[in-house]
Amino acid sequence: MGTMLNLGKELLRIDPNDSRKLQYSRNGGRGWMTRYPGHSSTGDFQDLADNGNEILATTSRGLFYAKKSTGGSAWTRRS
Repeated sequence: MGTMLNLGKELLRIDPNDSRKLQYSRNGGRGWMTRYPGHSSTGDFQDLADNGNEILATTSRGLFYAKKSTGGSAWTRRS
């Protein structure tokens, strides 16, 4: 697990200044934009992992997943 994933044409990372947010880059990390602005239900992101067709995230509120097709813009708690 880590704080950054390579999703092919994009990089996805936990915002180094605010761990509630996720950022993406389409230029190899030279510039970053917010992908997920954070929400109280997900809490602070701690780790990201590639799990085939989905992205897994360990957060202060538990384990969450997002479909890779959303690039991490929508998260659901994993039971």
